[in-house]
Amino acid sequence: MDVETLKNHALAKPSATQDFPFDNETLALRVKNKIFALVPMNASPQRANFKCDPDWADILRQTYKAVTPGYHMNKRHWNTILFDGTISDDEILEMVDHAYDQVVKGLPKRVRETLLKS
Repeated sequence: MDVETLKNHALAKPSATQDFPFDNETLALRVKNKIFALVPMNASPQRANFKCDPDWADILRQTYKAVTPGYHMNKRHWNTILFDGTISDDEILEMVDHAYDQVVKGLPKRVRETLLKS
């Protein structure tokens, strides 16, 4: 997985935005100002943090060595994904979709409805 593909996929979602709120290195991907992914742009090896349902987070951690509890994040709700080639790009993009959906699910109903119209 390359960072540009991940970023472009995430930004194609309704109301998705990007910024660098912490430093010039860590890209935050947001929906309605809520972060669903953090991507250190020049990390080696490349990795990213994704918001995740706690039960699904545990399953992913048990399934893949490249998935660990979220680095510097709430370990229950975030995973760090190492892009080491052991997880397909399609599966990583599904994790991005899930992260986005997790944040959208927590938004007020009227805000969620505006996203559906986008």
